[in-house]
Amino acid sequence: MPNKRSLSISPLNEADVSEAIKLAWEDRTAFETIQERLGLSETELISLMRKELTPSSFKMWRMRMRGRKTKHRFLRVPEMKFDDVLIANHRRANC
Repeated sequence: MPNKRSLSISPLNEADVSEAIKLAWEDRTAFETIQERLGLSETELISLMRKELTPSSFKMWRMRMRGRKTKHRFLRVPEMKFDDVLIANHRRANC
């Protein structure tokens, strides 16, 4: 029987996988921005990170992301005056 995780992730090319990993590590890029840009939900992104990263790197990433208010737009307080889409676009242009 095929693994359910592998069925849920849409096929991504190597560049998209690399972009997803970069955006996932960026503190100020929200999961919603990643979904808009690459079509990966938070759950699918977690599965992708688990698959692509070493176990220790995945664990470090999960510890870092857990509870981080900047990774979800709806958790951000008004004092956080930055546009994660602009940040993601800027990082993409400077690669």
